[in-house]
Amino acid sequence: MKVWVDKPLCTGCQHCKDVCPVAVFEMKSRKDMAAANSDVAPDANKWTGTSNSAVLQKWKDVQDGHKHFADENDGTSGGISVAVNGEACILCQACLIQCEGECIHIIDDSNTEYKSIYA
Repeated sequence: MKVWVDKPLCTGCQHCKDVCPVAVFEMKSRKDMAAANSDVAPDANKWTGTSNSAVLQKWKDVQDGHKHFADENDGTSGGISVAVNGEACILCQACLIQCEGECIHIIDDSNTEYKSIYA
């Protein structure tokens, strides 16, 4: 299984980390480029220090208890999600349903790609 996060789309909500039963995700500092880009995301989807403008506009003022787009994680939200343990993924798809930024990609062993869709 190959799992990665499209970093410019990540809001830092931490839902992926909270719902994953096999600890695929960790929240990293947005200021630490090496840590933020330590999964297998393609170069076009790496963290460069700038969030996607449409996602930023949609979530920047939402008051739901999450620290959207905060540089650091406080244990409940903030930072940026990194798929540090993608090979452990069991394709339960919990993260895909919960991802606010619709930024998670999973490619299974048959090369089928699954993407997050937030309802």
